[in-house]
Amino acid sequence: MLDDASRRRDFPALAGMTYLNTAAEGIPPPAVGRALSQYVADKLLGMDGREPHARVHARARRRAGALLGLAADDVALCSSSSEAFNLAALALAARDGDEVVVNDLDFPAGATPWLQPSCRATVRVWRHRDGRLHADDLARELSARTRLVTVSLVSFYNGFLLDLAATAAVVRRHSPALVAVDVTQALGRIPLDLGGADLIVASTHKWILASHGGAIVGVPPHRQREWTVPAGGWFNLDDPFGPDRFTRVASRPGAAGFAVGMPNYPMAYAVDAALDYLGAIGVAAIDAHARPLVIQCLEGLRALPVELISPPQPAHLAGILAFRHPRAEAIHARLHAAGIHVMHHAGRLRVAIHGYNTAADVERFLAALAAALAEA
Repeated sequence: MLDDASRRRDFPALAGMTYLNTAAEGIPPPAVGRALSQYVADKLLGMDGREPHARVHARARRRAGALLGLAADDVALCSSSSEAFNLAALALAARDGDEVVVNDLDFPAGATPWLQPSCRATVRVWRHRDGRLHADDLARELSARTRLVTVSLVSFYNGFLLDLAATAAVVRRHSPALVAVDVTQALGRIPLDLGGADLIVASTHKWILASHGGAIVGVPPHRQREWTVPAGGWFNLDDPFGPDRFTRVASRPGAAGFAVGMPNYPMAYAVDAALDYLGAIGVAAIDAHARPLVIQCLEGLRALPVELISPPQPAHLAGILAFRHPRAEAIHARLHAAGIHVMHHAGRLRVAIHGYNTAADVERFLAALAAALAEA
């Protein structure tokens, strides 16, 4: 992943393209494909396959916990970050007068459950300035009625890297609120310190290079009771087949309650293999390799006639850069025709740099972008 030989071996698909779109879709190494094949082989055993399924599922949770700074029992796998946040809304059980703070750099999964009519809380919006979320602005949105503040550690929109410790400190000073953190755009890309988080959520198909159909949910032990999900099912329940199963139900507290129903075992196999692969390399090594590429790309974008919407300071960035241009759609089409993969949405172009990217990738992108801008 970090040199030419391992890149050719582990990511052969990248030989024919310049891929700078991991924030949308990660490119899995062959180990993930082998793991999915192993799932099929185990599934062919019928009920006897349940034993290897359970082993892999438990191992994936252990590996995920190691990245999040949690034990395996404090981690669950569910079907998506959207499911995780909707289950969190059930657990929060907001009442009239409660308040939830979202922000305008967040992905819809973390913000929209609180906007549904079923959520009785008033939603307040922490708005960014100059591409950054400022703690003093957050303080003005908090009160004794605030139940939850939900944030992304790295914004999908412009790559802003939140100071989680400072944010959590502001929340604790001004309210009794819990802090929910989406680490989808950070997990597997940068080392994490999540000491200020009361709920942690991450999708599995981006930077950790696994499959669709999954989310990792982490709940610190001291927050188990606050995140008890009142959902029906069986995997998430205490004694779901007991003699009183038709007269009472008890959800398992904490992360275990987010695993509603039969686990998505194919996803668990993919997550286990992907995290094993990343663990062998080390997230710190990935960040040390990719961070200079982010700075190289940032400096190149500053020299071009585009509107940078990412924070201009490298300290406020992880792996994502974003910019606008009036001809963004045409520029995106030209880049794609040249084999350069970035994301385009509503006039915004987004570049995502991972451990399998190289300085040559950044140089090709900047040269192609300059040419496309000259023709636009």
